Amino acid sequence: MSDQSDQPVLPTRRRSRWPWIAAAAVIVVVAGVIVGVVANRDDEDATTAGGTKAETVRIGVADAESPYWKTYLDLAKQRLNVTVELINFSDYSQPNPALKQKQLDLNQFQHIQYLANYNVTAQDDLQPIGATAVYPLPLYSLKFKAPADIPANAKIAIPNDAINQARGLLVLQAAGLLTLKNGGSAFSSLTDVDTKKVEPVALDASQTAGALQSGSVAGAIVNNNYATSAKLPRDAAIFQDDPASDSAAPYVNIFTARAADKDNPTFLKLAELYHDPAVEKGVQEANGNVAVLRTVPAADLQALLKKVQDQAVAAGK
Repeated sequence: MSDQSDQPVLPTRRRSRWPWIAAAAVIVVVAGVIVGVVANRDDEDATTAGGTKAETVRIGVADAESPYWKTYLDLAKQRLNVTVELINFSDYSQPNPALKQKQLDLNQFQHIQYLANYNVTAQDDLQPIGATAVYPLPLYSLKFKAPADIPANAKIAIPNDAINQARGLLVLQAAGLLTLKNGGSAFSSLTDVDTKKVEPVALDASQTAGALQSGSVAGAIVNNNYATSAKLPRDAAIFQDDPASDSAAPYVNIFTARAADKDNPTFLKLAELYHDPAVEKGVQEANGNVAVLRTVPAADLQALLKKVQDQAVAAGK
């Protein structure tokens, strides 16, 4: 939206009104012609050869600058007669509320585990309608080549949102940098750290890469899209979890819709379109070929979401 302000009223001179009226009439006619041409062009742009108006779908993402989205948008227009409008978000806390409030039609930025936590804490009922890929969650360092090289009490940045924080702590545990009470879980937090070699520091997920690059931390857990945006070198990823394992199923990224739209045929087709070979190729190019692409039926995703939500409730989230 744009702010509107009152336009200043300019003083007028006393002159004969007839020349101005005639000029105004000409301007109105010309303006009418221009508006008519623009309207016709807009109508032409918004229709196919068969005369069907294109549908516009707003999708919230966190990586709109990635080139593969251009391929996706072009295919959506050509094959589905859908104009996709990407709305980019810089932090993970915004796309789900925007979807709930109908500022978006879909979003594609999160995994099942994140959505489960959101639904439970926000008492919402957003639903997954299509899978995209599972990405490893790496530990990056610009100073050290292996987790064992990181000195005692060094600071390690981890995401502060509940789900990515739990996964980040599990990565640090697997890397031998700390231990979690009872082995940890997908709902572990900093209070569950039992022993530690390093000092985990919770930051917004969008800031962990910056903390690493500034030198304020020795290492950082950085989500894939933020690592790509920050241009972190792949060889700076000194450890990561295994995205192909069964335990990674809750971390499959998804297209998400409001519950009332989970069977919307256009939305389901847009989720399927992500797995067009040209789009998948672009996804891999944009992410250093680390994505494990997944196609999972919407009903299975929704059943998995229900299971993880039940776990979240049991964990007191």
